[in-house]
Amino acid sequence: MIEGKEWVYIIMRLCSIASGSSGNCVYVGSDTTHLLMDVGISGKRTEAGLRELGLQMTDIDAICITHEHADHISGLGVLSRKYGVPIYATKGTVDAIKQMSSLGKIEDSLFQVIRPDERCIIKDLSLYPMRTSHDAADPVAYRISHDGQKVGIITDLGCYNDYTVECLRNLDLLYLEANHDVHMLQVGPYPYYLKQRILGERGHLSNETAGKLLSRLLHDKMQAIVLGHLSKENNLPELAYESVRVEVTMSDTKYSGNDFPVYVAKRSEVSDIIEIR
Repeated sequence: MIEGKEWVYIIMRLCSIASGSSGNCVYVGSDTTHLLMDVGISGKRTEAGLRELGLQMTDIDAICITHEHADHISGLGVLSRKYGVPIYATKGTVDAIKQMSSLGKIEDSLFQVIRPDERCIIKDLSLYPMRTSHDAADPVAYRISHDGQKVGIITDLGCYNDYTVECLRNLDLLYLEANHDVHMLQVGPYPYYLKQRILGERGHLSNETAGKLLSRLLHDKMQAIVLGHLSKENNLPELAYESVRVEVTMSDTKYSGNDFPVYVAKRSEVSDIIEIR
């Protein structure tokens, strides 16, 4: 339990430990179940981030991996060997992880294979993986629910469709990628091939596209939105925040960008805890 925090009546909580192209790690949990969504930072940074939440790695019930890119799994080898935490990922992602020598040996018994669109239960949390469009082996995003409350964590997708929207309906809290500003990316220092990859249908969501997706997901009971996975070179927190809110206001939805709390996950620091009551 987080020291000094009163968790009575709080159903779920989410906290970004690190967010961005250089490393991603998100905590989500209930009073009795604690998950890490990706561990793309060092083991020491992950441990330090959890300590700020009043938790330890020994409290973590599972590590849920979205895909095998380094900014999502770089700490996986060290943490899995040290703590023996179960690793949940799709078969394609598991196979890709096993081929990465940089992670070292990970015991086969730690891997728990999940399938998109099939519910997976971890103690009192239900996990719903959903397919995403990204240039990885078998990537997914996650919807996590407990006692009627729903959290969605979706990053690393170049585009979305009706399936994406349907999977993310009626969330209480959404952690959404707002990776880049298109103009900053186009005039920035990245080589042409990398710009094309990011802008492509298997790349990353721009601020504007994130705002368009958010516009289709808003409803009266949504409690908060967190923007994450911002590019260090091609975005700014203030720009992502304003661009997404403007896109919502300009959309056909009945809501404006001021109607819901919007936060931006910090790159290298533990962000504020978002609590769902």
